[in-house]
Amino acid sequence: MDAKAAARETIEKARKELVDLSHRIHAHPELGFEEERASAWLAEALADAGFKVEAAICGLPTAFRAQAGSGPLHLAICAEYDSLPNMGHACGHNIIAAMAVGAALGAARVADEVGLTITVVGTPAEEVGDEGGKILLLERGGFQGCHAAMMVHPAPLDLAEPAIIAASTFDVYYTGKAAHASGFPELGVNAADALTIAQTAIGLLRQHIRPTDRVHGIITKGGDAPNVVPAHTSARYMVRAATVQELGEIQAKVMRCFEAGATATGSKLEVVGGQKYYAHMVHDHAMAALYRRNAESLGRVFPELGLAAQRFAVSTDMGNVSLAMPAIHPSIGIGSLPAVNHQPEFAAHCVTPEADRALMDGAMAMAWTAIDLATDPSERGRLLG
Repeated sequence: MDAKAAARETIEKARKELVDLSHRIHAHPELGFEEERASAWLAEALADAGFKVEAAICGLPTAFRAQAGSGPLHLAICAEYDSLPNMGHACGHNIIAAMAVGAALGAARVADEVGLTITVVGTPAEEVGDEGGKILLLERGGFQGCHAAMMVHPAPLDLAEPAIIAASTFDVYYTGKAAHASGFPELGVNAADALTIAQTAIGLLRQHIRPTDRVHGIITKGGDAPNVVPAHTSARYMVRAATVQELGEIQAKVMRCFEAGATATGSKLEVVGGQKYYAHMVHDHAMAALYRRNAESLGRVFPELGLAAQRFAVSTDMGNVSLAMPAIHPSIGIGSLPAVNHQPEFAAHCVTPEADRALMDGAMAMAWTAIDLATDPSERGRLLG
């Protein structure tokens, strides 16, 4: 039996366990850095399969590494498993987690034969937007020794190289002065007005930003009572751009809008976060081409969207991994349209038969891609340097 056939046999044999794992994580959503059950379930599944598992790595209680094989080419398969607030797994991280386990099982079956070391890196808190799990793991040595990394993300459509742009997430706090809103308003400093001015300025700024830039946010505190001049308000915002360099430029403009709110009202402004941004994704084209070929052999179809593909831009801390080593982050379709990521309807699609098929196809395509990288002399040589 050749390596790919052996990998396929192993993954197909584990189908029930992989689907059950995906559905169990979906039924018990956990927010970033709180994924105690999901990370434990993944670590247990890999340990049962013979992987050497290290839990709570790099000072992160819900991060882990699970390793098998001893070949010279060391590949990381990233698992995500956090959910969204009040929406559960509306980004399909339950599928990502189970897919990573499946791919690792398949690749590990032939790892020593083809010259691979496979490490599943359990990466918490992808959805937090600032200081994501992969960023902290990179800083603390969680990817040490890895030559390349991969993961596959559920989406409405299959794309080999989806548009992934840089993003910065931060919290804004205004402090004013409370007063009776009717009797003594002149004695107050209105922190809500500061936030209103900032949001108005951002709205006006939109005429003067690049088509690839994004600015969006929510108010997290607007005041305490309508008859009290708001002394404290806050918001959480995200700024995005095509590259890290362009992100710095648009973020500086947006910060001036928040400063304008403070200046106009006399409030004090504090900004927290935004320093450990999500980088843009640099897709490894050769790896992506191998993945696409393997996925197509399983019946996956990659639509040619042209320039329209750039419109549907998202962000992830996998971008930071791609700046540190060759990496891929394809999307895999789960037949969800018209539902898209970050909608409750998408969460419902993440435990359908179509989603389960995507889980198996994605696991297979990643395992086969790992085998291709190890057995192609030019690719192996390129990655080993």
